[in-house]
Amino acid sequence: MKLVSFEHEGSATYGVAQQSEYLQPSADFLSRYPDVVSVLRGNALAELEAGLSAATRIQAASTRALPVIPNPNKLICVGLNYKTHVAETKRADSDYPSLFLRFNDSLAAQGDVVLRPAFSDRFDWEGELAFVIGKGGRHIPKEQAFEHIAGYACFNDISVRDWQRHTHQFTPGKNFPGTAPFGPCLVTRDEVPDVTKLTLETRVNGQVMQHASLADLIFDIPVLVEYISRFTPLSPGDVIATGTPGGVGDRREPPLYMKEGDVVEVEITGLGVLRNRIGTAT
Repeated sequence: MKLVSFEHEGSATYGVAQQSEYLQPSADFLSRYPDVVSVLRGNALAELEAGLSAATRIQAASTRALPVIPNPNKLICVGLNYKTHVAETKRADSDYPSLFLRFNDSLAAQGDVVLRPAFSDRFDWEGELAFVIGKGGRHIPKEQAFEHIAGYACFNDISVRDWQRHTHQFTPGKNFPGTAPFGPCLVTRDEVPDVTKLTLETRVNGQVMQHASLADLIFDIPVLVEYISRFTPLSPGDVIATGTPGGVGDRREPPLYMKEGDVVEVEITGLGVLRNRIGTAT
């Protein structure tokens, strides 16, 4: 299934994307599972799929997209997780994943205008694969990692580079409101038999800026799940963004940053295209 979160007639809801329509679950199902996170917590994906024959059909064009998981309990991002990105940053290799956190209000949706703060002109793209936890756990061994994953989505870890580098901590430059587009849908794990076969591409105004295989992750998904779950319990609906490949604007010569009117797209094989226009915050 391709799960989507969206706003329709003034209410936040969700459903399953099928071509130009969204299949919204029945009122009974929605009363028990009001959002995608509650579906995952209730282990109800199979029930959701089985009940689609009774779903309400909504034209996608009549809706406004929301981040595919608008309310994760944890939003954990991995930095420096492709050799090409490590090389362009001139950083040393690490024995452990480099992690930082995002706040929920830093998320954005497919089609949102992402606002660059007016006091910074160093607004940079970072196309990534994100995965969502479907079954919680602590001390999850690598061999069981995929059993804990609900699905995958595109993610753009847009960064305000000057604020990112005010200190050694990334937090300020990674948490401006609405700067992390996430979507357009969550593709359930059964539709992605081998995530290492996927290709990620980031484009700005149609020009390819990043292109990489997910097989190139330094710390792959099983390693990330095992490592992260050692220090914090993972819960259904938690989001982990796996890092960006080389090709970010900040490390180009000369540097290249996004400006008002630019269109940035993150496309991953089979997961769709996450497209956003850049604006300027007032």
